[in-house]
Amino acid sequence: MAKSLRSKWRRKCRAIKRVRYGAKELARLKKTLGIDENAPVDTEMKELKDIVTVTDSKSIKESKNNANETSNTEDNKMDDGTARIYNKKTLLDQYGNYPVWMNRRKILKHKKGRAKTKKSTLKKDKRLTRKDKKKQRTKA
Repeated sequence: MAKSLRSKWRRKCRAIKRVRYGAKELARLKKTLGIDENAPVDTEMKELKDIVTVTDSKSIKESKNNANETSNTEDNKMDDGTARIYNKKTLLDQYGNYPVWMNRRKILKHKKGRAKTKKSTLKKDKRLTRKDKKKQRTKA
C-alpha cells in the first residue's frame, strides 16, 4: 500500500516532537538524579557512606524481635473494641456477617457455591422403590 500524505506529515510532526520533548525529558531525569549541568562544578554528589548507614543482619533481627516482644505485651485494639472472628471455610464472622471489604457480588457467588457443596454432602431423602421396600421387609 502507498503511504498517504497525511501519514507522512504525521510521522514528520512526531519526529519533531520527539526531538523537542526529548531534551526536556533528559533535563527532568538529570534533575531527579541530582545531576545538574547548570550547577557550579564545586558541588559534588555526597559519598554514599555519608548518606547510608550500614547494619548487619543480626542487629536487624534483634531489633525486630524486640519490637515483636513489645507489641505482644501491648494489646493494640481497633476503635471498634471487639475483634471479629471469621470462619475460614464460610468466611462468616461470629454474628453471621461477611467481612466489610468483601464485595456484594462476591458474597452472592460464595453463597451460591456453598449451597452447591451443602447439597452434595447432604443425604438425599429419596423415596424407596418397591425393590428396596421388599429388602427392608426381609431384613426385619
